[in-house]
Amino acid sequence: MQNSTTSQIKPKKIKLDFKESKYATGRRKKSIAKVWVKKGTGNIHVNGIKMNDYFKRPVHQIIVTRPLEISEVATSYDVKCSVKGGGLSGQAGAIILGISKALIAHDENLKKNLKKDKLTTRDSRVVERKKYGHRKARRSFQFSKR
Repeated sequence: MQNSTTSQIKPKKIKLDFKESKYATGRRKKSIAKVWVKKGTGNIHVNGIKMNDYFKRPVHQIIVTRPLEISEVATSYDVKCSVKGGGLSGQAGAIILGISKALIAHDENLKKNLKKDKLTTRDSRVVERKKYGHRKARRSFQFSKR
């Protein structure tokens, strides 16, 4: 009889050396991402796991690599992220902002293209709270005449 924990194979966490790298923080919804960028070969690691193993959906993978592709340095920088809070799309958005800020800290010439695509500003939209007497934030309960 096998345990359910042994049957599931988790990706192995990798210890990365990121000396002489640039650091930046990105936020989106409830997610906070700490991002380190250094010269390298284009590897992206999120929470010690390869980005493709952490973000299974292709949409999230495209979102995370967007700042590197826009600035045309996808194969010349390594990225290490530590992200917590929120869901996967919020985490991907936080990583985008962190990567953009760190790239600008590394090379000021990349700012023009990243700013044009609005990757350097924080998206401040968050979920509105539920109100008393409503079903959701703004949706009321169904009205019954009788």
